[in-house]
Amino acid sequence: MRFWLRKAGGTLLAALGATLLVSLFLDLIPGDPAAILLGEQAQSLDVAALRRQMWLDRPLPVQAWLFLEELATGELRSSVPPFQERVWGRLAEAVPKTGLLALLAMACALAIGLPLGVLSARRAGRAVDRAAMGLAVLAISAPAFLVGQALILAFGIRLGWLPIAGDDSSAAVLLPALTLGLALSALLSRVTRASMLEVQGKEWVLSARARGLSERKVTWRYAFRSAAVPILTIAGLQFGGVLTGAVVVEKVFNWPGLGTYLLTSIERRDYNGVRACVLVFTLTYLAVNLLTDAVCAWVDPRVRLSTKAP
Repeated sequence: MRFWLRKAGGTLLAALGATLLVSLFLDLIPGDPAAILLGEQAQSLDVAALRRQMWLDRPLPVQAWLFLEELATGELRSSVPPFQERVWGRLAEAVPKTGLLALLAMACALAIGLPLGVLSARRAGRAVDRAAMGLAVLAISAPAFLVGQALILAFGIRLGWLPIAGDDSSAAVLLPALTLGLALSALLSRVTRASMLEVQGKEWVLSARARGLSERKVTWRYAFRSAAVPILTIAGLQFGGVLTGAVVVEKVFNWPGLGTYLLTSIERRDYNGVRACVLVFTLTYLAVNLLTDAVCAWVDPRVRLSTKAP
């Protein structure tokens, strides 16, 4: 219990630190946001009044505290005129979109990466292994926007199978999810291969094979379960890659998720919107890490023993 309480406390501190850090970065952006929003002909009194409304006249810790306070009470609004747009309303629209995209991307990565990594480990050094790992390196190296454009050209324009932008159709999420999932599956397949090769010679795997069990049962019930902890850890960390990669992919496919809201807030100098998006990204990433620790402890009893306090 003490272990998980420390994890939860660290999560809250990280969320506060992320809010302070993004406030610092926003403050370092050249130019006065109030003066930019009002234009060159604005009077100094009007600029000062807008700075007060945007909290820019307050110290950075005070700005972060006011943001968290109003966000918690549900009263937080955009920090640009006319100050009517509720941040919670925008988050309620954007977060499910990005959540759906991230879940489908991770499902795609697991469906491709795990079988490919296991197959490569079972055929280590052969042509199948070399071809699979070569494709993995290519998928990791290719930028997300380039992969997205290639998928749009192939499946959206040439074949006409899938929509290429927006969220008007339920199938519109497939191309952006595949764009994110391909890069994730490449890294996941390499980690799976390395983990499977490491446990292939372990005593319990050799013993299971000596008892005459089928190769499929030996692979998935004994070898894969023993290799699952590093695979799950990397998969959990990759979820952060899904969130950061979604910013680019959502822009390419015009998907109205959290990444699009973040870019729009940056363009509008809506600092409350930027802080809210970064906070959601941070909390989601940390929550997934907590969930990954719990799943690893459930899969491998050795992890449960290592988390017990001495």
